[in-house]
Amino acid sequence: MRTVRRTLLARSLALALCTGGSLAAPVSSAQTRDSADAGQLDTITVTAQRREQAVQDVPIALQVVTEKLMENVVAEDIGDLDNFVPGLSVNRRQVTQPSMSLRGISTRDFGIGTDAAVGVYVDGVYAGRGAGMVLPFVDVERIEVIKGPQGTLFGRNTAAGALSIVTRAPSARDEGSVSMRVGGDDKRYLAAMGNMAFGDDSALRFNGVFNQSDGWLRDARSGEDLNPENEWAGRLSFRTALGEATRFWVSWGHEDLDQRGRPIVGIVDLPAAPGLPPIPVDESALLDPLRAPAALDVVDGDETREYDGVRLIIDHDFSWGDLTSTTAWHRYDSYNRIDEDGTTRRDLYIDTTNEERNRGIYQDLRLEVSSGAFDWVAGASHYREDGRQSSSVGAYTDTIDTLLLSIGGAPTPDGTLYRFFDQVLQANGIPLTLLGHRWDERFVNTLDTRSYALYGDAIWHANDKLNLTFGLRYTRDRKSFTWFNPTRDASTLDATLDQLEALGFFGLAGVPRDTFVFDAIFVDPPALAAKGVVVRDAGRWSDLSPRLVADYRFSEGLMGYASLAKGYKAGGFNAVQIGSRFDNEDVWNAEIGFKHTIPSARLQYAVSLYRYRYDDRQAIRLDTSLAIPRYVVDTADLQAWGLDLDGRWQATERFGLNFNAAYIDSSYRSYTSPEGVRLDGQSTGTPHWNFAFGLDYDWTLGDAGRVLFALNHSYRGRTQCNDESAAQGSCIDTPAFELGEAQHQTDARASWRSPSGRWGVGLYAKNLGDRRHVESLARLARAIGVVGAELNEPRSYGLEVDVKF
Repeated sequence: MRTVRRTLLARSLALALCTGGSLAAPVSSAQTRDSADAGQLDTITVTAQRREQAVQDVPIALQVVTEKLMENVVAEDIGDLDNFVPGLSVNRRQVTQPSMSLRGISTRDFGIGTDAAVGVYVDGVYAGRGAGMVLPFVDVERIEVIKGPQGTLFGRNTAAGALSIVTRAPSARDEGSVSMRVGGDDKRYLAAMGNMAFGDDSALRFNGVFNQSDGWLRDARSGEDLNPENEWAGRLSFRTALGEATRFWVSWGHEDLDQRGRPIVGIVDLPAAPGLPPIPVDESALLDPLRAPAALDVVDGDETREYDGVRLIIDHDFSWGDLTSTTAWHRYDSYNRIDEDGTTRRDLYIDTTNEERNRGIYQDLRLEVSSGAFDWVAGASHYREDGRQSSSVGAYTDTIDTLLLSIGGAPTPDGTLYRFFDQVLQANGIPLTLLGHRWDERFVNTLDTRSYALYGDAIWHANDKLNLTFGLRYTRDRKSFTWFNPTRDASTLDATLDQLEALGFFGLAGVPRDTFVFDAIFVDPPALAAKGVVVRDAGRWSDLSPRLVADYRFSEGLMGYASLAKGYKAGGFNAVQIGSRFDNEDVWNAEIGFKHTIPSARLQYAVSLYRYRYDDRQAIRLDTSLAIPRYVVDTADLQAWGLDLDGRWQATERFGLNFNAAYIDSSYRSYTSPEGVRLDGQSTGTPHWNFAFGLDYDWTLGDAGRVLFALNHSYRGRTQCNDESAAQGSCIDTPAFELGEAQHQTDARASWRSPSGRWGVGLYAKNLGDRRHVESLARLARAIGVVGAELNEPRSYGLEVDVKF
């Protein structure tokens, strides 16, 4: 086992919640790794309550993802860990448009008008939305997955919980490391770190990560790589002491992503062109995506992101308390175009594009005081975000003909518009064509968010066994939002129409030019009424989020607790429906639990039982009941109860076992779908059971070094179907495949370290059993008879080498 090592510097930088000292101050015995402690349980310090505490003393359900677990499952970002954190789900198949769920609570939306329900914090700073939520790990020390509403402690948009990512701070010694990973599909991964100390009080630390691979999916026609990886990231941080009582830490991080957008596999058996697939889609005839060939024709189908973030933390010790200022700024620009049809036919072509520009500023001022029977934290924070987003659907005039056929056809002999009149042109020897012209429709949105908060959290040590905690946060959010939906962009078609008009074609054909000029995608009444007009709206929301906790220590190693907490998520706007807005969401969560450490058995575990009520859950979902599917605001009231289990058993000095499980029963209290289906009392779809367990073995070879072996397995239960699951494509059982089936994954890693610990070599395998499944369906092109499937990654393997100096 490894214990947590921190100098006082690192301690002061764990979310900037320290109690002081210089860079070279001694570390406590509980935090020092010592060979004499081998085989004992770790003492892991966390900051889940905005103050430093041992994890077993925190009356909150949380799972700590240690550096050891990240190494053992070869985690490169948070999306590689959700299988091993029961209750957490991370969808980062489009890393610039990720989504997260915790305890069955999530936000299903790609628009900037909606906030996430799971807050991501890096070194105490809110990471914001969208493309800023899932970034590559750079020198990460641990991740605290804090379950349940955290409105009081962390603030806005933590209705489901929070992910607190803690990075390593500059240390008081000169050190460095280089690690390299190579594997299947031409995987190439390099991470480097250097740390330079300047005297006792200052240090500079720099990191770099480079990640490339060809990906595991190939185009069946061209052999082109469909899902390669290509990104790099770096971080530079400086820490110094300004006198005996003040510490200063500034860091800058950068990331650059440039790879192809997520691929899909077409699963509709297409007739020979110009034949069209049946509409509606016959799900009983869908192909097995694990056997169907992948062949895509998306134009400029790239996913790119450029991210920069700066953090400044200043911490000052008074004789009576500790004052911390955290200032942060971030900006990112992202682009993501993906194939939505899974075919190579122009008459079935559809893509979607998301472009974002985002800037954010965060300021938090926090005072921590420990005085007699009370420990309390109070503070104020401000967050401002400016965003711009363009969401577009791309097609060809050939696709528009197919769409027209799906809704009854144009008033021509064959039901097509552009193809029919193109044939007329060819028959009359006119060297122009109406086919093959690019067609784009888009929404452009802007967002200006300002959020203010005042908060306090106090622990009263009533006696040596009982603690009572009361916390309260007041939050005020203000958002200004705009919609702009211009008429369709088809410049080459318009140029062709201009030429035909000059030739007098429309008069001879008896058809006005305007017949060929219209919008086909965004055609709901609000969009049609405001074409080419900027529409503005604004909203204000405020909230008081309390937290009440009682914890009681029954014995030295056994603590029980009960809590009641409220979570809050600000209201917002539907980015692709003009004038659509929704109110804030509230979650009330009641919880009881206990944490038990048995030193003699080298066992520690935590169990919690919770129940929550979720009012006014807002989601943006695809309404497939319409001839042309569109995204609409979906409102529902939810309820759930569940159980979380987290434990660690160090069976022997060499052998350890960790185990985690989550059970949840989530249902709708009140909900009618856009299709008119009443779902009161039915499941929300969240799987009941999730669990993960891992074992690790450390075999000392004396002068020959050490061999370490780790095996981790995860299980995610079946999606719980309801009466609407088939319509939404979240729970389908076809002859060829099942969507929503139970999922298993096993990862293994074996490594050897030199006697000095300076260098090592290892082998790893992810998804060792090569368990494959369909993760989701791409259904936007369902209106023209095609559907695509997204698959999980197959087995992968590789070799690692690292050197420390």
